[in-house]
Amino acid sequence: MFATMASFYVAGRMWQDAENRVYLINELDKRTGQGKSSVSVDETLKIINCRENQKKLAALHVDLEKARQEGFVTKHLTDNGATSKKKLLAVIGIITMFGRKHNRDAIRKAWLPTGDALKKLEEEKGVVIRFVIGRSAKQGDSSDREIESENRQANDFTILENHVEDS
Repeated sequence: MFATMASFYVAGRMWQDAENRVYLINELDKRTGQGKSSVSVDETLKIINCRENQKKLAALHVDLEKARQEGFVTKHLTDNGATSKKKLLAVIGIITMFGRKHNRDAIRKAWLPTGDALKKLEEEKGVVIRFVIGRSAKQGDSSDREIESENRQANDFTILENHVEDS
């Protein structure tokens, strides 16, 4: 019986020593960089993807600068770095047609501010309200002149130069 107990004791001690040795070897490998890599495959793929995205972003910055120099993009920053225009909260476009002056007048009278109130709404609140219309098929005809005249009075039109209205 004593021999059996002694063998269990010796085997248990040897088992503990083996576990401690495995633990110490693993810790040593982690600290010295041997064994497993500290960067997994997923992390490596993320790093590669990040580098590719940085290259794409740099190329887009170059394209943006070229577009600004060619005049395709407006410059929102002045020389000192401050924004030149306040950001807009909303842009409301009311689509209209030639010969609908009475409808536009009714809309202006009902809920559209005029003159200084319209400018104040744009500057303070960031809300722009405009009637949207294209050009007539025959540029410079009476319809275009009427709209331009109305725009000079009310200053609430956006005229789409490249859009031709049906007559």
